[in-house]
Amino acid sequence: MKFVCYTCWEQLPESANALFEQGEKDSIFFSRPWFENLTSALDDDHTMVLACVVAGNKVLAILPLMKSDGNAWQSLKHRYTTHYSLLLADDDQQRTLACLGEGLRQLPLHSLLLEPVADDDSKIVGLQRTMETAGFSCEQFFRLYNWIFRVQGQSYEDYMATRPAQLRNTISRKKRKLDREHSYEIRLFTGDEVPQAMSDYYAVYRASWKANEQYVKFMDGIVAGFSRSGWSRLAILYVDGSPIAAQLWFVLHAKASIFRLAYDETWKKYSPGSILTSFLMEYVIDTDKVEEIDFLTGNDTYKQDWMSDRRERFALSCVKNVKPTGSYQRFVESLKSMLKRL
Repeated sequence: MKFVCYTCWEQLPESANALFEQGEKDSIFFSRPWFENLTSALDDDHTMVLACVVAGNKVLAILPLMKSDGNAWQSLKHRYTTHYSLLLADDDQQRTLACLGEGLRQLPLHSLLLEPVADDDSKIVGLQRTMETAGFSCEQFFRLYNWIFRVQGQSYEDYMATRPAQLRNTISRKKRKLDREHSYEIRLFTGDEVPQAMSDYYAVYRASWKANEQYVKFMDGIVAGFSRSGWSRLAILYVDGSPIAAQLWFVLHAKASIFRLAYDETWKKYSPGSILTSFLMEYVIDTDKVEEIDFLTGNDTYKQDWMSDRRERFALSCVKNVKPTGSYQRFVESLKSMLKRL
């Protein structure tokens, strides 16, 4: 068992795919396409580092990181990242974590910031203990809120019955109003259709309160990667033949993630965002049969109307001590002191 750092994906042994496949069952943000696209979108002053533990040809742990010219390293993430974690094999976890912690201590870094993490993530908890033993001072602090809905076998009709009456009434009234005054349709794009429909997504985005999409290259890359695997759901509301609202969701392992949404503000009086959200809610619940719907980052009031549970995400800060304080290191220091006296 040894600690290894890879700086490009071609260096990573093929056995690492098993860890990514295991990780994506928990979150789409642990999938290989997600991390690969993050790497391609890095600024010139950042470099990817995959801190790994390997035994023979088997990869036992992967901690995706990025570093700059300084000695402060951080998790490989984007502003759209809602959840981050260590990828860890099931077997021999304690030894694997010990090897990882010792390897990180040997790197030329002063601090390591991992975010956003869940405080009940056993892998992160284990990593924190290992880092502290290896000579780091670690601290968690609040990072963001995350709203979700657990479907628990409900149908879309059951789900909507539990939503606030004001939300249900708004959707019904606005759809009737839109139908009376205009011709409209909602089109759903999936799989390989999604990249071709992104031009309409960008048209809506430019007409929205969000102005221009800052991360076009990143968006195109993640849509291409996820769509090849059939994970993308892009719904667009067309009025009189023109796109006026768009939402991009991802669905993987019975979990739906509401990734991006926008609408043309000139059509705000019709509540196009709510109409489109209700359409996709029905699709992922009744057709995709998801078990969880994730509204990702933010504590916005409107998200609470659609969701049921709020989670917290944290940042884990690990700063290397001048002198190691772990039990093994304390033993070494006391041994050195005894030998000097002798």
